[in-house]
Amino acid sequence: MTRPPAIEVLRAGALTTVQDLGRPGWAHLGVPRSGALDPAALRLANRLVGNPEHAAGLEITLTGCTVRLTRATTVAVTGAEVTVHAGDRPGDTGRPLTVPAGTVLRIGPARRGVRSWLAVAGGIDVSPVLGSRATDTLSGLGPPRLGDGDRLPLGEPLDAPAPVDLTVCSAPPPELHLMLSLGPRDDRFTPAALDLLFGTAYTVSPVSNRVGARLAGAPLPRAVAGELFSEGIVLGAVQVPADGQPLIFLADHPTTGGYPVIGVVTDVSPLAQARPGTTVRFHGPQR
Repeated sequence: MTRPPAIEVLRAGALTTVQDLGRPGWAHLGVPRSGALDPAALRLANRLVGNPEHAAGLEITLTGCTVRLTRATTVAVTGAEVTVHAGDRPGDTGRPLTVPAGTVLRIGPARRGVRSWLAVAGGIDVSPVLGSRATDTLSGLGPPRLGDGDRLPLGEPLDAPAPVDLTVCSAPPPELHLMLSLGPRDDRFTPAALDLLFGTAYTVSPVSNRVGARLAGAPLPRAVAGELFSEGIVLGAVQVPADGQPLIFLADHPTTGGYPVIGVVTDVSPLAQARPGTTVRFHGPQR
């Protein structure tokens, strides 16, 4: 019997997961959206190979990965600055690449940035959970993180690859400027805390992951002691634990938490490429 077309994982790297645009609408059941940390990068990769924007691809973290395509297909890599090889043939990020069956695709370590997204014509056709194929690293929903030897089925291509030669994937900036809307619990912090939050620089901590970007910098003093009853948490919420160091919640964030949320970042996608030590500054309409 002929096996269905698939991606065979030869080297999974530090963290490679299946991601699409997530599973919105389930927070009331304690299920976060999850999905690609930079949805625009995944959408671009899908458009380049002729997929719907919501098709599932691979999110590849820092150290790259190596896969084999068992059918002739078109692939595209977006995101971090990496080296791409299809067999012995070099490729480019941001460019559709047609490959024959049996091709070994090597995506190298990120030279700049952190994460890359790989789309394959037809998308990755693992079974959806609550309407999404995304791996949620916190709840465990969706397929497990990939390991060497895994095999992922491919769907049928729906459209022709994009008629482009190359799209430009911009390099991540050395300093991130994030727009922050205060609330709902900024009243639990002193005026000095708000001055520190908007007036000093923070750096991304090495313990950051898909759940959240932990920051290091000036601790934010509270005006009200003690913790809250658990409240809802949204994407981009800036929670401040007891040590006073801000934590920005990302795609795999919990849906509730008891530490006060001082504000919400309106666009967290730049943090997908923020390496440890990256400078972060907050800005707000009132500042």
